[in-house]
Amino acid sequence: MGQKTVKFSDLSGELIIKDGSLARIVVHEHPDLGGGPVEIEVHADEARAIDQAAVEVAVVDLYFPGQDEPRRAYMDLAAFDELSTEQPMSELLASARPARRGAKSSAASPARADRLNYASLEHAGRPHRGKVTDEEKQLVREHFDEVNDRLAAAGLRTISLSDPDHLDRYDLAALAAERGVSGPAPGPESPRAASRADADGQDDLDGQDDLDGIDEPAELDDLARTTAA
Repeated sequence: MGQKTVKFSDLSGELIIKDGSLARIVVHEHPDLGGGPVEIEVHADEARAIDQAAVEVAVVDLYFPGQDEPRRAYMDLAAFDELSTEQPMSELLASARPARRGAKSSAASPARADRLNYASLEHAGRPHRGKVTDEEKQLVREHFDEVNDRLAAAGLRTISLSDPDHLDRYDLAALAAERGVSGPAPGPESPRAASRADADGQDDLDGQDDLDGIDEPAELDDLARTTAA
């Protein structure tokens, strides 16, 4: 005589007759979960109900004064977004600096921990090596004057809408056109070059004066022989 294994839902105790109706749920975090993740078996309909009832949340770590270990908190996403009253939460998160690593990781690699995030409003536009990300370009375009004020206050070079390199590096062509800024004007000649150009021009004028009034070919030949002598 053969045997058949019967499955029941761990949630409701409902008999699961069809093999295709069995679903698994892995619980990763719960206040009553003592160790690591656990697994339960449920009816597929129960799993679908959980999926439909799921809500979007923001997962944050709270570092309170005097405490080394953070406390993890889960908050409804819409309620969390409403906490940002100065600007939309999306902009706040885009301009926020990356989270600092733990003390052990920071001590092992201090240079990496001190690396600046140029895709943040705090550092966007600063001179740096490597590729400029789309996020940094967007910040420079949308906060152009603010970025330049910060750069000037820090004693760094500012970004010019008439500099072809800056236009290309930060995709500023549209902004330059909107503000009516044209390309760079030709720079002034050096005093030595200007003097040389003036001298050449004067020589041309002097030569022209010497030829004024000479119409006959014979006179031109006499002048040529006198000059050669």
